[in-house]
Order: sequence, then structure tokens, then C-alpha cells
Amino acid sequence: MEVLSSRVLLRPRDPERSRRFYRDVLGLAVYREFGPPDAPGVVFFLGSGFLEVSGHGAGDSGASPMLWLQVRDVRAEHERLAAAGATIVREPREEPWGLIEMWIEDPEGVRIAVVEVPAAHPLRRDPRPAS
Repeated sequence: MEVLSSRVLLRPRDPERSRRFYRDVLGLAVYREFGPPDAPGVVFFLGSGFLEVSGHGAGDSGASPMLWLQVRDVRAEHERLAAAGATIVREPREEPWGLIEMWIEDPEGVRIAVVEVPAAHPLRRDPRPAS
């Protein structure tokens, strides 16, 4: 199989609430919108991938995927997200494997790891200067 593109799909119980969370609280940029104007599907940029929030989920969202988002400064994001009203599941801390991680939840209970990769960590591959 040759994968040319990919995205994470979410089918939340309350799509509008989830769209607001990813757009307004996390601040993800919109790649495209589709469908009816009063209830559009939205595809967000998610680093080198995409996140699509569309349609309606049924029942309990316990089988939801989890997201892993790398940021430049996890502690700064912690402050920003807390001020924006995000549900903080776990405060930032350095893990035994060397990453600095915090956990939040979206309005549907989807767990999101917000991760900083320290400069000396082997995962570090972004040569762009911090803004």
C-alpha cells in the first residue's frame, strides 16, 4: 500500500462544540470546510497531517482515538490552554523517555498529549528557529 495522505477522523456527539475547541481553544488552522454551511465538516492542519471533524458520532466516545501534538514550549501551551478553558488532565512533566508531556481532553473526552521534544532528544528534527 502506498499512502499518499492521511488524517485522523473524529465523529463527535456535538460537532460544533468540537469544531470550536480545535479552532478556538487549540488554535488549529483550517485546511478546508465542506458540506452544508450550517453544519460543515472541517479539516484542520495538524502539523504534517490533518484532523477532520465531521458528521455525528453515536453513543459513548470511549473508543475515540488519542492525538499526539508536538509543540515548541509545553509549559507555555499549558498556561495558554488553561486560560482558554481547556480540560487539563495532567500537568506538564518530564517523562523517563526524555519528552516533556501534558495531557488535555477535548469536549468529547478525546485525550490529547501535548509534547515538547527537548533540543538534545533524538526525536528532534525541526531545524526552524523558534518564533
